[in-house]
Amino acid sequence: MTDTTDDIAVEISFQSYEDDCKMLGNLLLEVLQREAGVQMRDKVDRNRILAQSACHMRMAGIDDTAELLEKQLVSEISKMSTEEALTLARAFSHYLNLMGIAEVHHRVRRQKKVASLSKSCDDIFNQLRQGGVPPGQLYDTVCKQEVEIVLTAHPTQINRRTLQYKHLRLSNLLDYRDRHDLTSEDRDMVIEDLVREITSIWQTDELRHHKPTPVDEARAGLNIVEQSLWKAVPHYLRRVSTALKKHTGKPLPLTCTPIRFGSWMGGDRDGNPNVTAKVTKDVSLLSRWMTIDLYIREVDSLSFELSMNRCSDGLSKLAHDILVLESEYDVHQSWNHHCFNRNQVKQQAAALPTQLPARADQPSCTECNVGQSHYPRSEFPRTARPGPLKQLDVPESSPPKSPSQNSLSSMPKSPSQNSLRNASLVAKRRMFAESQVGRSSFQKLLEPTPTQRSGIGPYRIVLGNIKDKLLMHVYVLRVQLMKTQRRLELLLEDLPCDSDPLDYYHTSDQLLEPLIKCHESLQECGSGVLADGRLTDLIRRVATFGMVLMKLDLRQESGRHAETLDAVTKYLDMGTYSEWDEEKKLEFLTRELKGKRPLVPPNMEVASDVREVLDTFRVAAELGSDSLGAYVISMASNASDVLAVELLQKDARLAVSGEIGKPCPGGTLRVVPLFETVKDLREAGSVIRKLLSIDWYRDHIIKNHNGHQEVMVGYSDSGKDAGRFTAAWELYKAQEDVVAACNEYDIKVTLFHGRGGSIGRGGGPTYLAIQSQPPGSVMGTLRATEQGEMIQAKFGLSQIAVRQLEIYTTAVLLATLRPPQPPREQKWRNLMEEISKISCQNYRSVVYENPEFLPYFQEATPQAELGFLNIGSRPTRRKASTGIGHLRAIPWVFAWTQTRFVLPAWLGVGAGLRGVCEKGHTEDLKAMYKEWPFFQSTIDLIEMVLGKADTFISKHYDEVLVSESRRHLGDELRMELLGTEKVVLVISGHEKPTGGNNRILRRLIESRLPYLNPMNLLQVEALKRLRSDDDNKELRDILLITINGIAAGMRNTG
Repeated sequence: MTDTTDDIAVEISFQSYEDDCKMLGNLLLEVLQREAGVQMRDKVDRNRILAQSACHMRMAGIDDTAELLEKQLVSEISKMSTEEALTLARAFSHYLNLMGIAEVHHRVRRQKKVASLSKSCDDIFNQLRQGGVPPGQLYDTVCKQEVEIVLTAHPTQINRRTLQYKHLRLSNLLDYRDRHDLTSEDRDMVIEDLVREITSIWQTDELRHHKPTPVDEARAGLNIVEQSLWKAVPHYLRRVSTALKKHTGKPLPLTCTPIRFGSWMGGDRDGNPNVTAKVTKDVSLLSRWMTIDLYIREVDSLSFELSMNRCSDGLSKLAHDILVLESEYDVHQSWNHHCFNRNQVKQQAAALPTQLPARADQPSCTECNVGQSHYPRSEFPRTARPGPLKQLDVPESSPPKSPSQNSLSSMPKSPSQNSLRNASLVAKRRMFAESQVGRSSFQKLLEPTPTQRSGIGPYRIVLGNIKDKLLMHVYVLRVQLMKTQRRLELLLEDLPCDSDPLDYYHTSDQLLEPLIKCHESLQECGSGVLADGRLTDLIRRVATFGMVLMKLDLRQESGRHAETLDAVTKYLDMGTYSEWDEEKKLEFLTRELKGKRPLVPPNMEVASDVREVLDTFRVAAELGSDSLGAYVISMASNASDVLAVELLQKDARLAVSGEIGKPCPGGTLRVVPLFETVKDLREAGSVIRKLLSIDWYRDHIIKNHNGHQEVMVGYSDSGKDAGRFTAAWELYKAQEDVVAACNEYDIKVTLFHGRGGSIGRGGGPTYLAIQSQPPGSVMGTLRATEQGEMIQAKFGLSQIAVRQLEIYTTAVLLATLRPPQPPREQKWRNLMEEISKISCQNYRSVVYENPEFLPYFQEATPQAELGFLNIGSRPTRRKASTGIGHLRAIPWVFAWTQTRFVLPAWLGVGAGLRGVCEKGHTEDLKAMYKEWPFFQSTIDLIEMVLGKADTFISKHYDEVLVSESRRHLGDELRMELLGTEKVVLVISGHEKPTGGNNRILRRLIESRLPYLNPMNLLQVEALKRLRSDDDNKELRDILLITINGIAAGMRNTG
């Protein structure tokens, strides 16, 4: 399916790539010999040679010999013991992963050697200037660009995070090995390190034995930021700024960032009962906590760098004011040490040692310290300087190491013997008080006195104050997190967080202010070279990541909101909301939205599902738009679906505001309808027109969201509903209609693309996808999801992440300034309608109308066994049904990808294209392919899929696993696959799939086949044995490892 090389597959030197693959393969064989013995190593190598010979025969067109070799390979595998099959599966699976590591490494190597990469900022800015775009227009368009990449927790990432870290270390070693200054001894040491890493990988369990929690998934997303994006974003913005200055004469403004990041991890509750209101709040707090920790590290480094005394008058005054405040605080603190009263103990005890929400106390990188991360650690960062936070600095699992510790062992016991809990509480409070007093005295020996601090550089004084406020933020978050723990509720009832809001940063603008003052001071003093270094990088990080790294979207299915309003209207004796017609719903919702009182009674008793929806809106009101992004309504189909969420959101904000006695933090969340099915996509424009025709809603959009409407279109369910071709065309038309609807009301629109990694779920090369959108649909703004294994593939390494961010920027820029061509004539649209109609009919006649298809699907694929993978927190089905309709799109595509049939991406396409060609329109289709970017993109993606499909492999699944009475269905589908390939190649003019501009991609695919094909044959054998012995754990492990290996070889899952 979609290959991680698709965007930049040409950026690889194939000879050196093959050399590295050979080297890594030999090292794996060495490890295998040591771990499993010579005999097993030879058996693995013999199977590899058999598979490789068969592949060579196939590529040479000598099919008879290839078939004999393949039958011999099948025979060898069928005779293997369970232990031998497990070792073979592990060996080939690891080798496919090693090939993937080598491929990524060589993409990075190629980027380093090329002076100007295609699709880079420098390349595209130059093209646009040469094409007549004025420098002012280019500059303004780049600066106003708003792209948001939304990371989701869709369960398509196969590899455990432990193995991902080990793979990163292998990549780093390959990078180090490329250095030209290494001695022969150095190179030998690198080989030894590679062997150690491969040995460690071999001895590590590949399989997850427990499902991840939503918090685990969120931690994995945050880890991507720390591991890669934290470094990549400043590098990417430097590239944008340098290219802008070169081609327009002006650099990128300091706080301008064309790309930001969002997340669904911990917020996507659609069909996932494990994502609760509490989980969302915990994840949001965890994200804030990690953000502050990353900023503290940067401030520490920056403080070391900015040691100079020369500064502007403004910064000098700021530093002086800080010193005066600290001096006054020191006097006050000294008095407090002699007058430590009970009220102070109560206040400070609010920060007694505690724990985070379940597993959230383990920050994102717990298994590998990539990039000098401070993780893992169990304590919070604490200040090393005196300041406002000192009074709140608290012990963790043990008191601070100071002279006062010597007296802790002799601390008198609590006088109360009635409650062990009370005794423990008093002891902790006393320990805190004593250690705080003792440590304060001890710190005076280590830290500068107020007189001495006056000689410290002004930049360090300002940065030290920034760090103090960041640490205060950590304290506030700690108290909030404590309040989420039920076991501490009684303790915290009388221990409120009384911190002064001026002591910490509420918004990123507050944090940016002193940083920008430092930058301006350096520029003013002629030290621009220093200002444009680490300080600029930190300012740009703050502008990009804000105070939460990634704002969290919430997503829920529209029916859940209707159920909630049903409960409310029934309780208020107003009838049943869901039974009303659309006009009555809109009248009711609009009336309530205009009102000033809450609708939901505070003490109303409701079912648990309804309570969870109400709790979610309450959390959204408490966190606000400072922490959260959009509220996405899946399966949206009417204007009332949007207004229902607006009403529930307004009601929760009124209730929370009344309780806290002040407005809720931040603004209201953007409410985003998600149109997914073909029927809903066809009505999307009408729904938006209806919404914007409502005065209250239009005024709300203008007032609260800057006249900006966001609409999401879903690729996965539309593809499963009607087939890939019909889905692509309906998505294209829906976007045109939504844009037209917003233009009619003078409202700006941002389209949010819910694309999966595979082509069957709307995936494909980023650049190609953006460049083939309807004209006018990408006007400088775009949101798009990145899911599962594609997150690691595109953003796992900082060098690759920089390249991907550039591609997003340049593709959106081109689509804005040089929009893709629309259909040249109405005839082309008519042909698309006819192809789509035939394609949809063919697809649905097979998938939904043939009663034999469902049992065939269940027998021919490992769909039922995918649940054992434990790769996601959500169920594989929306509802308890065995039908395809309620099966999620991911396992639907995943299962067919495993068998190399990849049916969801091409079924129906051939029938539609042939139907039009048979009516004499072949030349029209060829012209459409050459001149219409959308049609070319659609055909190219289908061709790419066909290049990965394998009829021999899929036939083998049928022969071994499918009932004889149903095998004819597989034969018919394979004939349809070959027919689709033939007509696609006629239209594209290529000799074979992926034979056009991307021959490197085809070579990469072919290089994997000697290891991928045996994995499929092993999977068939494992399924055969497991289905007659379904409790056999060893067989299940073999099956799951083959699933991992095939996913690595196909370079994606679902």
